[in-house]
Amino acid sequence: MQPDRVLAPFGRRMAPITAREQFGPYVVLRCEDPGGPRPQAGQFYMLQAARRWGGGDGERPFLPRAFSVLRAPPHTDDLHFLVEDVGPGTRRLCELQPRDALLLLGPLGVGFRRPAVGRRAILVGGGVGIAPLAIWQDELATILHDQPSASPLALLGFRDHDHARGSAILSDPLFATDDGSSGHHGFVTELLADQLALEGAVEVYACGPPGMLETVRALCEAHDVPAQLALESGMACGFGACFGCVVATRHGYVRLCVDGPVLDAAELEQVA
Repeated sequence: MQPDRVLAPFGRRMAPITAREQFGPYVVLRCEDPGGPRPQAGQFYMLQAARRWGGGDGERPFLPRAFSVLRAPPHTDDLHFLVEDVGPGTRRLCELQPRDALLLLGPLGVGFRRPAVGRRAILVGGGVGIAPLAIWQDELATILHDQPSASPLALLGFRDHDHARGSAILSDPLFATDDGSSGHHGFVTELLADQLALEGAVEVYACGPPGMLETVRALCEAHDVPAQLALESGMACGFGACFGCVVATRHGYVRLCVDGPVLDAAELEQVA
């Protein structure tokens, strides 16, 4: 039985870019998507620039790139995406300016589920993995507006002070840097370990690099804390046709693009 999800319309859509913001090395692209449904936190889109994307003398990139939605403000057609220049595809996306456009397909995949009654959400993000946690923090603030004691706690990890400027994207986070140039000197999982030792009933939501997610999984297993992990993987199609994003679970292999990207940590032996 498939989990509840928002389904994408068929085909790619043109989404004009309305604004571009810079947070250290991170770029937030805002676009308008009047033809698409509102996504759930944790879902993703396949993105590419509407112009100069592949073709001509073997120019890369050839395929669209998968990006978690950063924000989808209610009562608007806006979508926000967080991008960092780490290769040909992300470099082209980072170059985009207002009046350019994205071609997008989505929303795709399975998003986060709200925490069980009585459990406080702890959001753990590393690098660009903070993206799906921003929209989830927004949604939880709305859901739990009458329960201030249950407001989610955000724990973020970055490489250095420049990358830590991305912490401004979320509300009131605690954050760590690998080199100690800002915030806690160390890994975000150290902040999580401290919170798990202090907190009572919690549920963890995490997105980031595999090493971080494996530590989150192991910590939550040791403390008997439920966790939902948004896994990252290279995706060629986004809708299950290519089997390029297959990961192993305790019950067999799943395709992250249709069965994830959000999976229960308890379903995983480990995060590869």
